[in-house]
Amino acid sequence: MKKIRPIAVCVFSNNGRILVAELQDRVSKEVFYRPLGGGIEFMETGEEAIQREIHEELHEEIENVKLLGYLENLFHHEGEPGHEIVIVFDGSFKNKALYEKSRLEGMEDNGDKIKAVWKDVSDFSENGCVLYPNAILELLNKSEKVK
Repeated sequence: MKKIRPIAVCVFSNNGRILVAELQDRVSKEVFYRPLGGGIEFMETGEEAIQREIHEELHEEIENVKLLGYLENLFHHEGEPGHEIVIVFDGSFKNKALYEKSRLEGMEDNGDKIKAVWKDVSDFSENGCVLYPNAILELLNKSEKVK
């Protein structure tokens, strides 16, 4: 039985840029970007989930976590349908040196490597870069901090 998956993601806005994982669908070969984050566990808030996920993936601490909004994401990934309820946050790294790096590397709990890059928000609206979840760009454009 397919289930709806609740997830939390954080964009880490930084002077018109956001931090996103660069990924490729193994079936469609599409290259796309997605904010870092992951599943919300039972009895865990979205904010707690994003704190935990960033610590697990990048071994970094975050602060100033702010709710940007909620999205519903219906999609296909690697040939399979998916359905997520996405809580979108902004936040900042305690380690300010991370903002000077062009990319950050980490690891998913399944062993997959994470390559996160700072991308200009305009790359998604003007340069054809694909950002998922689909509605996240609209949500980011409403946020004063990302403009």
